[in-house]
Amino acid sequence: MPLLRHTWWMVVRQARNLGREPIWIVMMIIQPMLWLLLYGQLFKRVGAQGPSSGSYIEFLTPGIVAMNAFFGGMWSGMAMINDLDRHVIDRFLAAPTVRIAIVLSQVIRAGLTAVVQALVILLVGLALGVRVHGGALGWLSVLAASALLAGVFSGFSHGVALLMRKQASMIAVSNMIGMPLMFLSSILVTVALMPGWIRAIAKFNPVNWGTSAARNAVLVGGHWGPTGIYLLLLAGLAAVTSMFATWCFRAYQRSI
Repeated sequence: MPLLRHTWWMVVRQARNLGREPIWIVMMIIQPMLWLLLYGQLFKRVGAQGPSSGSYIEFLTPGIVAMNAFFGGMWSGMAMINDLDRHVIDRFLAAPTVRIAIVLSQVIRAGLTAVVQALVILLVGLALGVRVHGGALGWLSVLAASALLAGVFSGFSHGVALLMRKQASMIAVSNMIGMPLMFLSSILVTVALMPGWIRAIAKFNPVNWGTSAARNAVLVGGHWGPTGIYLLLLAGLAAVTSMFATWCFRAYQRSI
């Protein structure tokens, strides 16, 4: 099937580009480890996990998985801007390439990257005494939440990149949206300690859906019904943002 073949070729191309700059591979591995260790030390004495949630590092680990996937997806649109600036996209348009594969491959690449980083975070968490109470299904749930959350914001990010086409504008949008969504979720602090208005907003925050799905798998090892609902919501939203990115790509095509 041409769509699958072209999408896979694009994903491999992006992986090769990443391999040419090993510093980014090192940063992708080390950065989530630093978040886990630094936030774990910073908040462990303030009881941010609540009185009955065990150790803070165990509470935090799925939150860092979600935060890493979220920010990775949100910033992934920078790759599209680089391709636009170097006229790589224009060359693809002149080739017999399935157009949707150009956008879809970026979303898939963001999801795969988030899965690799989630594995690193979980392994570091295991070394620090974290236990995934959901067993094998728990591991799969965490990886699925990571991939879907990255996909949600990767689709949005690439849509914005195709509309704005400037790095400065992309950075401004990512910061304006990213930081509020992070703090309007339970990444660092349990929902029980949030003010009522933040709890109300968090129910509709996709970052919190991913965090809750991963945390149920790690901390509880159950609640598979709510976890499945969160994953389905993320999958549906990822489809919506991917369609948004595809629409923006068609708008870009019409503008050249």
